[in-house]
Amino acid sequence: MITEDKITEIFCLADDFCKYFSSELKKHQLCDGKKHRNKPGRLSDAEVITILILFHSKGFRCLKHFYTQCVCKHLLHLFPKTVSYNRFVELQKSVLLSLTVFIKEVLLGACTGIAYVDSTPLRVCKHQRILIHKTFKG
Repeated sequence: MITEDKITEIFCLADDFCKYFSSELKKHQLCDGKKHRNKPGRLSDAEVITILILFHSKGFRCLKHFYTQCVCKHLLHLFPKTVSYNRFVELQKSVLLSLTVFIKEVLLGACTGIAYVDSTPLRVCKHQRILIHKTFKG
């Protein structure tokens, strides 16, 4: 069970990262000369990232059930400006790059040098064809 303090901590990390990442991204983007509306949405990028991290850490299989049953009902006090599920699905693609870099840079721990190798044999072909199978030869 993830506590509200842990959810707030994840949101603060995501919010600080999103502010830094968006400013760095704007520095390196090419301008096409057109004017764009930069109206902020109801749900911030950090909130979308937090909800997606919660979805993966809570063990739900269906995002729709998690968002409609858990976030919109039980976590409404933490996310007061929730949007419809269809809009949330649309917002996911806009935070995909931020989410990927956030998980890689902030949430993944450092490598300790200990690795586990799964030694389960993979059956490539039938025993009768082992000598004539050329996929892994050489």
